[in-house]
Amino acid sequence: MKKNRAAIVTGGAGFIGSNLVDALIAKDFQVICIDNESAESNSQFYWNPAAHNIKGNVCHQDNILSDVRWIANERDLNIETVYHLAAEARIQPSFKKKDLVFKTNVLGTVSMLEVARELKANRFVYSSTSSAYGNASIPFDQYTPTKCSTPYAAGKVGGELACFAYDTTGAEDELQTIVLRYFNVYGPRQPIKGQYAPVVGLFLRQMAEGKPLTVVGDGKQTRDFTHVDDIVAGTIAAGDVSNFIPESVRKNPINLGTMERYSILYLAEMIGGEIVHIPERRNEARHTQADISVANVWLNYQPTVKLTDWIKEELKKVKK
Repeated sequence: MKKNRAAIVTGGAGFIGSNLVDALIAKDFQVICIDNESAESNSQFYWNPAAHNIKGNVCHQDNILSDVRWIANERDLNIETVYHLAAEARIQPSFKKKDLVFKTNVLGTVSMLEVARELKANRFVYSSTSSAYGNASIPFDQYTPTKCSTPYAAGKVGGELACFAYDTTGAEDELQTIVLRYFNVYGPRQPIKGQYAPVVGLFLRQMAEGKPLTVVGDGKQTRDFTHVDDIVAGTIAAGDVSNFIPESVRKNPINLGTMERYSILYLAEMIGGEIVHIPERRNEARHTQADISVANVWLNYQPTVKLTDWIKEELKKVKK
C-alpha cells in the first residue's frame, strides 16, 4: 500500500513557516508542524488545524523523533522532506543572547538533520539569511564571501555548514541538503511586535497606530524585500524530490530574493506619516541585493510580487 506523501516544517506556526505549511497542504501533502512559540516579534502564532501539530523544541531531538515517528506510523506517512525554518531570529537581539542563538541555530539544526536521517527523508531544506553576506558588495551571488558580523548571522552560517556536512549523495542513507538564503521577507502574518520587528510590518503597525515611523540612521540603506509567497514557492521547489538539483549546486547557498532594492526612507515615505530618525544599529548591512540566477535555473524561481504594489494594496485596506 502506497504511503501518504509528507513533509516536516519546523517553525511552522510562525510567519514564513505557517505560509509554507498552508501551501504544502494545498498541494496534498500531509504536514507535521513543529514550533515552540518562542518568536518574540510574533503577535500571534498560526497553527493550521489540518496539519499534525507538535509544540516542541528542535533541540530536543529524542522527543521530536519519538513524536514524529508516532504520527508517521499512525497516519502511514512517507516523510520526503524536512523544511527547517525554526531559529532564534533577529539581528539586534542576538547580541544579548548569543548562547541561545548558537544553541538553537547550530545545535538545533544538527538535531533536525539527525531526525531527517533517522526518518530516511530524501531532502533537508534549511532557511538561512542574507545577513550572512554582511557588508559585501552587491549583488550577492554564490561566490560572494560570507562576512558574519552578528551572532545571528554566524549562528545561521553554522547551521549551513552542518547541512553541507550532512549531504550524503550516494550513501545508503542518502540525504540531500539545500541551503536557502532568504532576503528581507514580508507579507501576510509578518511579525509586527516590538522595536526589532521586520521593517515592513513595523512601519505598517506604526502607521495604523498613528505613531511616527522610526527610520534607523539616515534611511538611505537599501534592502531586497521579498514577498512570502515567492519565498514559499522557492522553498517548496527546493524540497521537491522530483526536482533534480546537482551536488555541485547544493554545495553553496541559493539566494531567494528579487534582485530589486529599496531604501528604508523610500519605504517610509511610501507608507506615509511622520518620520523620526533613530540611531544606527550595530553591525547591520548598508545594502542587500540578491543575485537569483541559480534559483532561476534550478528552482524555476521567478518572484512575482513587487513591494510597491503590495504596499499600495495594504494601504487601501487600512484606509477602508
